Amino acid sequence: MRSVYRALAGLIAIGVLVQAMAIALAWFTVIKDVDDGSVFSENSDANVGHMIHTIVGSGIIPLLAILLLIISFFAKVEGGVKWALYVFGLVVLQFGLAVASFGAPVVGALHGLNAFALLAVAGMAARRAAGPAPAAESPATATGATT
Repeated sequence: MRSVYRALAGLIAIGVLVQAMAIALAWFTVIKDVDDGSVFSENSDANVGHMIHTIVGSGIIPLLAILLLIISFFAKVEGGVKWALYVFGLVVLQFGLAVASFGAPVVGALHGLNAFALLAVAGMAARRAAGPAPAAESPATATGATT
């Protein structure tokens, strides 16, 4: 289970990188299209970058965060539940910031900043699972016997 925890946390971190790449692709595509004479409007067809950003950000990363939280209860990672909750909370915040950004675009800066926090926290969660499992207390030390 530790390896599943580590993989899920790592996939969330990679997902954040995919998000950054997708949104860069999306907006550079828009800029190129406008420079070539196209008009970008609310009725414009979505480009591949926007579609990837939407699918990964509203579907894949939240699903991975929920799975990480569930697995954290069984993975025996020291502090694993706490770190999974941090990841889950940042994912929820990220979604809320995205929604709020459509009404107040300045909030989009916080959406970008939170992505860096999510990347870091997911990476730290994955790193915590890479170490050795917490040592189980032996029966001899549990009863106070000495050797």
